[in-house]
Amino acid sequence: MARIVGGLTTSHVPAIGGAIAKGLQGEPYWKPFFDGFLPVREWLADVKPDVAVVFYNDHGLNFFLDKMPTFAVGAAPEYRNADEGWGIPTLPPFTGQVDLSWHVIEHLIAREFDITTCQEMLVDHAFTLPLKLFWPEACPVTVVPVCINTVQFPLPSARRCYALGQAVGEAIASWNSDKKVVVIGTGGLSHQLDGERAGFINKPFDLKFMDSLVHDPEWATQFSIHELVEKTGTQGVELLMWLATRGAVPGAVRKVHTNYHIPISNTAAGMMALESLA
Repeated sequence: MARIVGGLTTSHVPAIGGAIAKGLQGEPYWKPFFDGFLPVREWLADVKPDVAVVFYNDHGLNFFLDKMPTFAVGAAPEYRNADEGWGIPTLPPFTGQVDLSWHVIEHLIAREFDITTCQEMLVDHAFTLPLKLFWPEACPVTVVPVCINTVQFPLPSARRCYALGQAVGEAIASWNSDKKVVVIGTGGLSHQLDGERAGFINKPFDLKFMDSLVHDPEWATQFSIHELVEKTGTQGVELLMWLATRGAVPGAVRKVHTNYHIPISNTAAGMMALESLA
């Protein structure tokens, strides 16, 4: 059966794409952020995953406010990026792992998750930039996108997203394949881009949350969505993808590396690499 090698989480601020395109990784503003990925790339080169299952949120490229599924899973042979208006380069298509996609979809339906299945799917910066950060030269893995709504209220609860991750992890573990799978969650951490609290960052909560993913992964599920918005900002609720990722990586984990840097474009930029010990 397939084996989950671990979980990766990272922020996905569009400005990261601009910094990469302009070669600004060594600039003082950006260097603490980009340097955080060096140990993780070494770990990835060692474990060599074949497939990445990516929890992310769409920002209007594939879904818009008039049609926003709570959960959606891609089942396409490839996933194309397109211009979102951020002025960042469009990346080449990503190859889909179609058989795993359908296995995940069937398992989620059996577990009573009412998902949207997408046999065509555009993927935005929340999907593409993390893959570029972890594999800057070329993406060597096939992919399964799992989209979680964090844009249009009502949002799924933290507990529901953690349970979604658990179900996805079960599906991966029961997939009849010898491939190695890494699970990736993107977004966050604390930030708010609009309103009276624009620029809001909550470092103590971010660090507590990151630590909890190692030793107490269900800690954040105690909070309602409104409580999470209060603690992390309107867009900080993207930590739901981190929770789903940890739910998909069962049992004990080893912390390979973490990084936390503020601010990156008014956002608390976090990154974690957790190796599965199961």
